Amino acid sequence: MMQYLKKNPMLVGYESARNALIFIAMSGCLAAAFAQTQVPVAAPVPTGDGAISVNEWLVRMHEASMKKRSYIGTLVQSSRDGMSSARIWHACDGASQIERIESLTGAPRSSIRKDDKLVTFMPETKLVRMEKREGLGAGASFSDLLKPGANQIPDFYTVKSLGSERIAGLDADVVVLNPRDGLRYGYRIWTERKSALVLKLQTLDASGTIVEQAAFSELQLDAPVKADKLKSMMKPAEGWRVEQADVVKTTASAEGWNLKTPVPGFKSVSCHKRGSAQSGLVSGDGTVQWVFSDGLATVSLFLEAFDKTRHTQEGLASAGATHSLFRRMNEHFLTAVGEVPPQTLRNFAAALERKK
Repeated sequence: MMQYLKKNPMLVGYESARNALIFIAMSGCLAAAFAQTQVPVAAPVPTGDGAISVNEWLVRMHEASMKKRSYIGTLVQSSRDGMSSARIWHACDGASQIERIESLTGAPRSSIRKDDKLVTFMPETKLVRMEKREGLGAGASFSDLLKPGANQIPDFYTVKSLGSERIAGLDADVVVLNPRDGLRYGYRIWTERKSALVLKLQTLDASGTIVEQAAFSELQLDAPVKADKLKSMMKPAEGWRVEQADVVKTTASAEGWNLKTPVPGFKSVSCHKRGSAQSGLVSGDGTVQWVFSDGLATVSLFLEAFDKTRHTQEGLASAGATHSLFRRMNEHFLTAVGEVPPQTLRNFAAALERKK
C-alpha cells in the first residue's frame, strides 16, 4: 500500500519539499480559520508588544506566515517513521507569494510554488511535474468555512496559552489547540514573538503524545529573497520531461458520489477531477479528489476506477500524522488521506456511496 502511494505523489505529501509546503499552508490555515471566530482561551497571548487576544495573535500569524515576511530557513520534520529536512526560500511580491523548497534528505527534489501554481523538479530523472489549481494557497480552500454562521471551529477545539520558549534562537509564544472529540488531532504552535511567524508545529494525539512535528532549525527573517529570481526558476531547463497534471473543477454529485451521513465538523470545500493519461497517475477518465475540512484538519477522498494491477491491497497505512485508508468500492477504488486519526477516515469510507 505504501508503494502505491509513493508511485502516486499527488495523493499525499511524502517528499520533504511537499511536507514543507504543508507546514507553510498549515500555519496560514490555522490563523485564517481562527481569525474570524471567538475561540475560548484561558489567557491572552504574550507578545513583544504586550498581551493580545488569541484572535489578534492568529491574524498576525497568518500575515507573517503568508504575506508580509520574506525569509530563508531550514525546516526539519520528524515522526515515528523518521526524519526529513528541507531548505525554504519564501518571498513576497505585493499580494502574491512564492516559495522554493529543496529537499535535503532522500532523493534530490525541489518545488516552487507561486500562488496556485506548483512546479516540482526531480533531477535524477530530469522530470518536471506541473500542477495548477485553486486552493494551493493557504486558506484559499476554506473561505466558505469562515463565513459568519458557518464557522464551527469553537465546537471542536479549545485554545490555551502555554507561555514562551526559544526556537531557532528566537523568542516564541506557545499556544495549544485541543480537540473536543476523537476525530481530529491537537496542535501545539510556537510563533516568533515580534512577527508571529510559525517556528514550530507539533501534531498531538488524544493522549497528548507527539505524532509529528516540524520546526525551523535555523531561520533568517527579512532575508533578501527576490521573488523575480524564484519565479524565473520555475521554467524547466531544455531536455527535461514535463508532466502536466490536468485539474478540472467539478462537484461530487456530478461525479456520482455522496455522503450518506456527515462526519462531525467536516465540510466539503472543493472537488476536482485530477490527472491525465500522460501523467501515469490515474486510469480511465481520471481521479476525483473530494476535499473536506473542519477549518484546521483536512481529509481528501481520491476516487478512481478500480484497476486490479494497481489496487492489490485494502486497509490502513500511516506516515507520521498522515493516515491513508484503501478500500475497493465495487468498480471504484477509494484512497482516503488526511492528518486525522484512522477512525475519521473509517467514518468517511462508511458514509460514502455511489449514486450512479
